[in-house]
Amino acid sequence: MKKAIYIMSDGELKRKQNTLYFESSKGDKKYIPVENTGEIHIFGEVTINKKLLDFLSQKGILLHFYNYYGFYEGSFYPREHYNSGALILKQAEFYNDENKRFNLAKKFVKGAFLNMIRVMEYYNVRGYDLKEEIEKIKELNSSIENFSTIDEIMAIEGNAKDIYYRSFNKIIKNEAFYYRTRERRPPGSKINALISYGNSLLYTYILSEIYKTHLDPRIGFLHTTNFRRFSLNLDISEIFKPIIVDRLIFKLLNKEMIKERHFIEEMGVYLNDKGRRIFIEEIDNKMKTTIKHRKLGRHVSYRTLIRMELYKIEKHLLGDEEYEPFVMWW
Repeated sequence: MKKAIYIMSDGELKRKQNTLYFESSKGDKKYIPVENTGEIHIFGEVTINKKLLDFLSQKGILLHFYNYYGFYEGSFYPREHYNSGALILKQAEFYNDENKRFNLAKKFVKGAFLNMIRVMEYYNVRGYDLKEEIEKIKELNSSIENFSTIDEIMAIEGNAKDIYYRSFNKIIKNEAFYYRTRERRPPGSKINALISYGNSLLYTYILSEIYKTHLDPRIGFLHTTNFRRFSLNLDISEIFKPIIVDRLIFKLLNKEMIKERHFIEEMGVYLNDKGRRIFIEEIDNKMKTTIKHRKLGRHVSYRTLIRMELYKIEKHLLGDEEYEPFVMWW
């Protein structure tokens, strides 16, 4: 499994012979071996040049860029090594066919609902009374079959997420992080800052995994394909947000790894540099964590689970196997 590299400092990233070299503005120097690097996340003000981009393209290494507050801004997405014209045509066909697109979009939403329920059930058996919230989302999940448009199921998803996020207040021990309403641009509270930050990182991890498949990240199904650069990663993220981002937030807060001092307020609420470093270290560890896969009988990482989900979508588009979303079983 290739690594994700995080550059938090200002400096210059360049090619040096047959490897990567980063020199910070403070004079610190570090070599980055390309053989086991899959992606580089740049949070600081980093200078790059065309020679570097040519080298990264040859090696299939993605660059992800983040703004001052640590939120995703864009990517250098090298020329695709695996893109299949036939599969791209299939993606477009499924997107343009109202029934085929709705079928996939519905499965993404149902996968999201089922994983929300699994997360709440996990905490419910550990003494947090979430029975009411679980039943409400189960009812909404069943109601999806009554609708026939993506706008309708996205509205239902919005209702479910509000119930789900309000359940956080029963799990999180510190009232300073209680949820009241969802605020994204900018985040208006500490819990919103954590949710948005975690989701932003997850989008880039999924984008990196899409690069390793034959799929085109620009063509999604639940999220509209328009002038937005990528949308398929947003679709897949709905399935994995509860089990990766949300459970990590509970850990960070209830173990007091993230505290009130780790936030700043500047036209919104954001993690400060120290808070972002803690979050990034923990979510990177989470992505490397392995679980024993029921069907495979071996341990796989969360990153591998995401890529397996993408392969399932490939098979669905090609007519080999009906897609069913990943649902947490532990």
